[in-house]
Amino acid sequence: MLIDEAAEKLPTLVDQGDRDDFLLNQLKPEVLVQAAKAAHYPLTLRMQPGYDHSYFFIASFIEGHLRHHAAALNS
Repeated sequence: MLIDEAAEKLPTLVDQGDRDDFLLNQLKPEVLVQAAKAAHYPLTLRMQPGYDHSYFFIASFIEGHLRHHAAALNS
């Protein structure tokens, strides 16, 4: 997995809707969490109740992601 090969371990934020139709069969966020833990990679996974894989989901959380990543890059 790419996490193992990261040159820099920037804190990563992932939001995931718990009503996403792709969650169990394709996305499998628990695999990402396990890989991050094994590589000591700073990852925050936030499961968002009631959200699916829609544009509304992305629009609801994009500002927080931009702020999170800007702060990580500026630190």
